[in-house]
Amino acid sequence: MSLSAADFPTTGPRVLVDADACPVKEEVQKVCFRLKIPMIFIANGYLRLPQHPLVALEVVGSGFDAADDRVVERCATGPGAVAITQDILLADRCLKEGAAAVLSPKGVPFTEGSIGGAVATRAIMEDLRAGAGVAAEGMKGQAPFSNRDRAQFLQALDTALQKVRRGR
Repeated sequence: MSLSAADFPTTGPRVLVDADACPVKEEVQKVCFRLKIPMIFIANGYLRLPQHPLVALEVVGSGFDAADDRVVERCATGPGAVAITQDILLADRCLKEGAAAVLSPKGVPFTEGSIGGAVATRAIMEDLRAGAGVAAEGMKGQAPFSNRDRAQFLQALDTALQKVRRGR
């Protein structure tokens, strides 16, 4: 039996996943099952997830930023939340609402010290793409997701959750 989203813990170690386009859902489960830490996947639509007491799926409306808003709300409910997202602006919001840690799917931690630079870089790249018009077709996007990225994510998530467990 899975947790219902309503019964999901609001304090203590827990993982909140911005799940719609998350490439590391299985890796999150692997680490959380091993450490016995509950996880909630927040998405705009149904996802196939295992029926397990540590797993919850919360399907939110399809409104603009509905899933992002819910991840932020859940970060604000109490200490111990570790958020997983590739959305830099969402990572910034999670940190401001008290998330214990925020990780990208490539295992890069977003911190109070790094988020400002990441937001600024995102804005610059967005401006460059908008101004480039047709020339933007030649601009390279992110590198494909690799096994090395998965391994780095597994290590980063384990480290973040161990810190939360120890209260740091």
